[in-house]
Amino acid sequence: MQKKSFSISWGNSSLEMLPSKALLLPQTNELLICDVHLGKAEYFQQNGIPLTNNSDEQNLLNIKKIVENYKPYRLIILGDLFHSKYSISESLKSKVENLSESLNIKIELIIGNHDIGCKVKNISLLEYKRSSNFIFSHEPIGKFENNILNICGHYHPKIYLKNSKDKLSFKCFAMDEKNNTLYLPAFGDLTGGYPCKDAFRKWAIISEKEIIAL
Repeated sequence: MQKKSFSISWGNSSLEMLPSKALLLPQTNELLICDVHLGKAEYFQQNGIPLTNNSDEQNLLNIKKIVENYKPYRLIILGDLFHSKYSISESLKSKVENLSESLNIKIELIIGNHDIGCKVKNISLLEYKRSSNFIFSHEPIGKFENNILNICGHYHPKIYLKNSKDKLSFKCFAMDEKNNTLYLPAFGDLTGGYPCKDAFRKWAIISEKEIIAL
């Protein structure tokens, strides 16, 4: 089934999966993304691999678009906002530090493995965050409690579709129902991905406006 978004329920909360690679929590008016990896092109350039420099601008523009479209009270980034502490230019740092004020929104960053050592102002830094129905983390923490859903990033889930002649891959949301874990797709443009386990429920992002359940 193909839709502009998919909603699922957990306890008394609803979760809306968006083709913009974001998750909306309507009851608390929070928007979640993960794995932006700002500065990744610069990191590779420093190591002799030429990559385009416009990925950071596009990623920041995409963040601006989803905030303007959904007007959340809070933006929660589930880790790896940055790719490396060694590839954060002063210009990039300034743009990130100005996001909260320019978008008029509270921003929280769950520290990911790539964020270690990255220092930035005007963004709240957390190891994890707990609410009544959810626990937000970068890496999966395993089954926490039966009524708690772990929403996380880190995995960069993708789904591969193929026939006898062609093979396509799409970023996706992936639910590990055995361990009460929902993996969000990587938000950044310069991010790879890993195939989901067959047992996971999957919702594939096939365009900027469409998502399908598989």
